[in-house]
Amino acid sequence: MSRAKISAIGLASATIGASGALLYHSYSDGSKTKTVAAVPPAPVISTKALPVQPSAPLQIFPASSDLVSLNHNGILKYGSPGPVLDEFKSLALWGAYDRRTRNPWWVAEHITSESVARPLAKRNNSAFSEDKAIPLAFRARLKDYSHSGYDRGHQVPAANANWSQQAMDDTFKLTNMCPQVGEGFNRHYWSRFESFCRNLTQRYQSVRIVTGPLYLPKKRDDGKWRVSYEVIGDPPNVAVPTHFFKIIFAENEDTTNEDMDKVAVGAFVLPNASIDNKKPLADFEVDIELVERASGLQFAGELEPERRKRLCREVKCDVSIRNFREELANPKL
Repeated sequence: MSRAKISAIGLASATIGASGALLYHSYSDGSKTKTVAAVPPAPVISTKALPVQPSAPLQIFPASSDLVSLNHNGILKYGSPGPVLDEFKSLALWGAYDRRTRNPWWVAEHITSESVARPLAKRNNSAFSEDKAIPLAFRARLKDYSHSGYDRGHQVPAANANWSQQAMDDTFKLTNMCPQVGEGFNRHYWSRFESFCRNLTQRYQSVRIVTGPLYLPKKRDDGKWRVSYEVIGDPPNVAVPTHFFKIIFAENEDTTNEDMDKVAVGAFVLPNASIDNKKPLADFEVDIELVERASGLQFAGELEPERRKRLCREVKCDVSIRNFREELANPKL
């Protein structure tokens, strides 16, 4: 490049820099110096009108041809994350397992006066066992309950499956268990609640029960509601429910009586804690819709509202066996 051309470029650069500096000037407000734009008078430039050109539409998304490289059917090429619903079914029960909490979502059973009156199985012949149908990584383990301070609490009680040794054995799988407080609950109040359900077969030909855990929020000192529960095992795997629910459907199926065609429905939520034996079971009765909302489950989608009647208006909801049997002899009208 010639020396003359280099000098010309330098002069042009200096001229541009000087003209740019004219756009700003400084002033002082007494405390600090500020810089503002000093706009010079606009030059008068003659223009020629041009025809208005229509603007191109704003393209927010790329043209469809740009999406050809995306395979929407292949989004889950390497597998779906889930959630996986592990359903388990046996002679005595039907349920669904929650891999996250290592507890069942729910366990359902059907009992009759005939089924509970046939003592063909012995509890001593059954043993707690892991459900090998559940992948090992998500399975509740026997060792999880060891020295935990909690009972392996049946959701479908073994006594409801005494009509077959195999049926009773199935109730001892950990997919039918949740950690339950032993003293004052699993061994006492909850056990009597299970007896209450069995005794319903003395009045109703068919009794269906759905049982499961809940993890309910509790209001704290700061006024906020929080869900908090213990987790047992090493490593900690199995969640300890805060509450348990039972949904009961009791009915007489072989009748033409219009009123008797209705189904007695009871929904109960009990805390996983010691409960005074004198506390009426009716104190734990709730609307079935509340249990559905808390659990995310639906229990009576196939039962029309007009066919439902309240169980605790039909019988006295009491866990005292003696009082309940008296009620059966003198049912409410």
